[in-house]
Amino acid sequence: MTESSTGETTQQTTASQKGYDVFVPEIWSQKLNALLEKECVMLQCVNRNYEGEIANQGDTVKIITPAKVTISTLGSSSITYDELEPESQDLVIDQKKFFAFKINDIAHVQANTDIMIAHLANAKKAIEEVQDTYLLSMHSNVEKANTVGSDESPIALSKTTIYEQFVKLALCLKNSDAVHAGIRPWVVINPTIESYLLQSSEFISAHNVADKTLREGAIGRIAGMDVLVSTNLTATDNKYYVMAGTNEAITFASQLARIETLRDKDSFSDLVRGLYLYGAKTVQPKALAKAVFNAI
Repeated sequence: MTESSTGETTQQTTASQKGYDVFVPEIWSQKLNALLEKECVMLQCVNRNYEGEIANQGDTVKIITPAKVTISTLGSSSITYDELEPESQDLVIDQKKFFAFKINDIAHVQANTDIMIAHLANAKKAIEEVQDTYLLSMHSNVEKANTVGSDESPIALSKTTIYEQFVKLALCLKNSDAVHAGIRPWVVINPTIESYLLQSSEFISAHNVADKTLREGAIGRIAGMDVLVSTNLTATDNKYYVMAGTNEAITFASQLARIETLRDKDSFSDLVRGLYLYGAKTVQPKALAKAVFNAI
């Protein structure tokens, strides 16, 4: 091999390597983790106080809930002391999802940050869909006292009655002492319920709310609750669910455990795969409420 051909080969290798650098697993992991911290509907409605270190599916996060303190009247008798017994709950990381796809060598050579971001955005969207569906399914943990309507007797909904029902939903949270100073309740609806809400004169749309603390993606506020919309809160047998609560209700923990690349032995491609672990626990059921509607 001549000196000139060696130099040319070195330049080609360097150029190719720059393309391959875009697909380094650590870079994918960092960028996807950053993307997952934004915009997702239900991640704005939970707390992640006990996330800790998650390494494997089946990891358990210990949650300690402080015991209630009793107030007594001071009289002539001596003071008695209550024995406080904090409640212990386990948050089990029992959800394991993965994505896997190929990137051929031509894409490697032409690789750039835009291509990587596009792939990551699609992975983010897929993760959010399963994550949101999982968290929204926790409306099944809502106590009967905090439920407006029921599966057996859903409430007929119209643009003239929707505000009244959302007031009842907010009242459930207040009556269970879930709403107090510094706590902002939220409500998640699907697009069908949104179409009724937008016709209600009592609904305050986001551009009319002079409060910069509205959650990202919130369309406004009703009955003191931030309103978010998710297509993952699906209807069942023509019944539409609305889920409300505060961030104290559900604890969530997750981790993008691994992203790795492998060489495909059957094609000129690299294989990219990622493992996502998560779990959630309804730690304060009283801080959740729901309504069951029939649209008319």
